[in-house]
Amino acid sequence: MMAGLFITGTDTGVGKTFVARGIAAALRARGRRVGVLKPIETGCGGAIDRQPADALALRAAAGSNLPLERICPYRLDAPLAPDAAARLEDVRIDPAVIAAAFGVLEQDHDVTLVEGAGGLLVPILDRYTMADLARDLDLPLLVVVDSKLGAINHTLLTLEAAAARKLTVRGYVLNHASAADEAAATNASVLARCTDVACLGSINWAPSAERDPGTVVAPAIDWNLLFTGKDEHRRPTGA
Repeated sequence: MMAGLFITGTDTGVGKTFVARGIAAALRARGRRVGVLKPIETGCGGAIDRQPADALALRAAAGSNLPLERICPYRLDAPLAPDAAARLEDVRIDPAVIAAAFGVLEQDHDVTLVEGAGGLLVPILDRYTMADLARDLDLPLLVVVDSKLGAINHTLLTLEAAAARKLTVRGYVLNHASAADEAAATNASVLARCTDVACLGSINWAPSAERDPGTVVAPAIDWNLLFTGKDEHRRPTGA
């Protein structure tokens, strides 16, 4: 089993946290010690005591009692990309701090799940992106896709960006997070023809839905491909 996984998405609000929680809960149910890391969470200004909702949810799913500072090193008020939110607070995010937090978690757990913010090329600072962080942590990617009109382009662009940076992509998960449209019925088949990267599953979850992530994600994911597949740099083909 791999030591970790970097969970990214084709956009914000596509279900990354829900998928990460589901994977964490399922691994925990199998007796694995699961570490979770939300390196940067923005939009904390409206919460009581600036509590990071996603990091709290990840910690609960993993059954962790670690302090939030260990799970979410950077909490920022504005609901913006990390670089923009940090500038508003005169905070400079240090990738070395994130790497150190990951290193400690990795030593103490069987698997460590890292959830990015937004999409793969969201800037953390200057020209350092989530893709650069995934590279520096040496983690394969799982891409969460909102299966709606536009998902094909967003997915292929994300996979192309990963391939250009020689990042390993384990696969993608189609999540029906938006209102159903005609494209949702065809996205899976079109993507299967356009890329060799594997679809690891399809789920139905929207931000307004109250569903248990473990029971939704666990039966939907191809666990063999997710955790025992070959680490290959696979480029999307076609468009």
